[in-house]
Amino acid sequence: MYQLDEENEADWWEVEALYDLCFAPGRTALSSYRLRDNVPKVSQLCLTLRQDGILAAVIRYWPILVSGHRCLLLGPVAVHPTRQGEGLGGMLMHESLNEARRIGWERVLLVGDEPYYRRFGFWKIDDVIMPPPTNPDRVLALELVPGAWEGVTGEVEKFTTPSPGA
Repeated sequence: MYQLDEENEADWWEVEALYDLCFAPGRTALSSYRLRDNVPKVSQLCLTLRQDGILAAVIRYWPILVSGHRCLLLGPVAVHPTRQGEGLGGMLMHESLNEARRIGWERVLLVGDEPYYRRFGFWKIDDVIMPPPTNPDRVLALELVPGAWEGVTGEVEKFTTPSPGA
């Protein structure tokens, strides 16, 4: 049986170990991590998924700004290598995106593979610029409210004021 919970402080080391296992050793050097430095994550949306007490998958979200518009930065999302292909990442995506919509977020941004994230409604967004050295072809967007990305362009910036659910 799966147990889905909001990530808490006691989960931190285990969650970080899963990210280290799933991603390249230099993951914290990526530009998206500069947007997360000293910024509280959106705790209501940061979820852990366990089976029989063992961590199987995690997802995190952070607040960012694009030309003064509040946005969510999704990621990272990770599924333990022995559990990949079971739909756990998709389960976390659906649960967290539904909660984000429910608590009032309008738009989401991520850096990832468009063929994978397209099934959740993400598309390659032009005119939204992540800090270098991000590949612009991997900058993807999702509207939680229809039309939320219309007219929102420019550079992604760190969000330093409190946000819903932070």
